[in-house]
Amino acid sequence: MAKQSSIRTLSAGSIGNFGEIYDFAVFGFSVPILSNHFFPGSDRAAALLSTFAVYAVAFFARPLGGLMFGVMADRLGRVKVMATTVWLMALGTAVIGLLPTYANIGIAAPVLLVLCRIAQGLALGGETTGTTSFILESAPDDRRGGWIGLTLIFSHLPNALVAGLLIGLQVAAGAAAYADWVWRVPFLAGGLIGIVGFWLRRNLDEPEEYKQATRRKDAKNPLRSALREGGLRGMLNVAMIQPVQTVGSYLLLGFMYTFLVRVAKLDPTSALLTNGAAIVVLSFMIPLGGMLSDRFGRKRILTIGAAWIAFAAYPGVHLAASGTITGALLGQLLLVVGVGFYGGACFVAAPEFFPTSFRATGHAISYQLSVAVFGGTTPFIGTLLVQLTGSPLSPAYYVAFVAVACLILTQFVPETKGVRLRTSANPLSGETGGPASVREMR
Repeated sequence: MAKQSSIRTLSAGSIGNFGEIYDFAVFGFSVPILSNHFFPGSDRAAALLSTFAVYAVAFFARPLGGLMFGVMADRLGRVKVMATTVWLMALGTAVIGLLPTYANIGIAAPVLLVLCRIAQGLALGGETTGTTSFILESAPDDRRGGWIGLTLIFSHLPNALVAGLLIGLQVAAGAAAYADWVWRVPFLAGGLIGIVGFWLRRNLDEPEEYKQATRRKDAKNPLRSALREGGLRGMLNVAMIQPVQTVGSYLLLGFMYTFLVRVAKLDPTSALLTNGAAIVVLSFMIPLGGMLSDRFGRKRILTIGAAWIAFAAYPGVHLAASGTITGALLGQLLLVVGVGFYGGACFVAAPEFFPTSFRATGHAISYQLSVAVFGGTTPFIGTLLVQLTGSPLSPAYYVAFVAVACLILTQFVPETKGVRLRTSANPLSGETGGPASVREMR
């Protein structure tokens, strides 16, 4: 691929990811304030849990969005889906910034908030798979992990940007004005980011590999193809490797800020700064993990990352709960190393388990179900464990348990490094490589 085309491809995928994740990050960082406006009451812990439940709603909408947009991506094209999902996400986010609160319209306020989260979940369900498939199929065979890792920088940097934006708004407007109405500004800005994402994606070309795959008969019904034996095997492989990456990521992205404020008793600015700094480091650890998986293999890096998370979970959460800025930063960085390495290999291995003709459908179903079950519930489970046990360290045991389980299960998935992407699940196809049963194991 020519240099100019490579830059254009990576830029479109990266900036679109930036806009999508920005919208989720704004909601995650705004949970404490949203709980006051949409779930008022004397029991603040109950209001916080209610808001985290709304946060989780979008994750349970992701499988439906993944299935709907995954089938569309396989049948109509990656680019059309990428252009559609960036608009839907931007709309859902901007509307949250315009919603009346519980004090204005009563129970209708949280209902509308839930509907906006559903729209965001549908969009992100299609965005992740569409962009990942597009980048994977556009990348050179020996640099797929690195390419996907580079786009994922922009799936995590929005969290740090949002942290900085919220600090700036709080300082400029004052705590009272921010809590009253200025909190809406970051949500409204999400609509503008959607416009930029659409502009970058509107004239992209489909990957040549995808064009070849759509000429095959099994591309006519990607859902039926994905539910055949080969597709089910790929989905099982994703389900075996995905949970620890999802739990680790959303512990940092969706839970840690509130944990630092409510449990560790850090002031909001210090919590935002430490969480934002940790996420910046995570943003650059993931492409490093992807490049290492290109060199040493997906399974080896997955194994190292899962083992690191298992051993780092307790000391990481212990330091984060210390109530000091230094402890909060070091604790999060301990987790970041493992999540970054593991994520870099996981994000490229998951779509590689499927042939091109139904990659988006198969990956969407399995990936989005895993994220719904383990990602959207992580902030809720973490908060609930602290409430039930009275121990701020209880989320660490949950993370460690999931990491150990995935460490074991990862040993049973095939190595995909060096296996050329397939346009078909047909065992007799020799167009871009053999079927899963004759893959080269390394």
